[in-house]
Amino acid sequence: MSGPLPSEFTMPSLTPSVIHQHPDFVVVVKPAGVHFHSQDGNAGLVAQLEAQLNESLYPVHRLDTPTSGLLVLARHPAAAATLTALFTAHQVEKRYLALSGHKPKKKQGTVKGGMAKARRGAWKLTPGQENWAITQFVSHNLRPGIRAFLLRPRSGRTHQIRVALKSLGAPILGDALYGGSDADRTYLHAWSLGFDWQGQWQQFWLAPQQGEQWGEELAPLLAQWQQDDPAWPKG
Repeated sequence: MSGPLPSEFTMPSLTPSVIHQHPDFVVVVKPAGVHFHSQDGNAGLVAQLEAQLNESLYPVHRLDTPTSGLLVLARHPAAAATLTALFTAHQVEKRYLALSGHKPKKKQGTVKGGMAKARRGAWKLTPGQENWAITQFVSHNLRPGIRAFLLRPRSGRTHQIRVALKSLGAPILGDALYGGSDADRTYLHAWSLGFDWQGQWQQFWLAPQQGEQWGEELAPLLAQWQQDDPAWPKG
């Protein structure tokens, strides 16, 4: 299992890498800007990793193209079925990090609502029950004009976190699709994954490595959040 990696606030290579190998799965790093699936003749994340490892891999969840961070890929169909069931049942503990250049309507809480397609490939929150999404969050003033968010999605909807932060009046820094301020990347990062595997808890952490706006102030905050999981808002 992996501990937190050193935070290097530069833009490293856009090559995916493996940080942990288990006989049933691999835990990998997805850089921001890398497509999950191959498109336009360019190899996506899964294809690149299959070439690196010289084996077939089986996706069980995904990250949006602008999002960086941790992903797990199964190494055989039986593991894929089990991992997919864990994600579907929301038995995988996920933590995301985000930055915003806007002050949120509230500093912590829960964003709930239905999800529906909007224009230009975006999504929006609705009062209906279809595609119900729940996102818990806490936040911290990282430096003047920049607020850091720790987010815990309780469902797995497309663009869920991006829509949740927009609904709070704090779109993610660099997320042009949802009104975020201009930046060198979209500041959303899959920081941790945890799940039970054959009776043993698997926990992985990965500090963000791309983006100048994370800054040196983030490291002590991540250490605090890692050591003491926040008292998550109810609801």
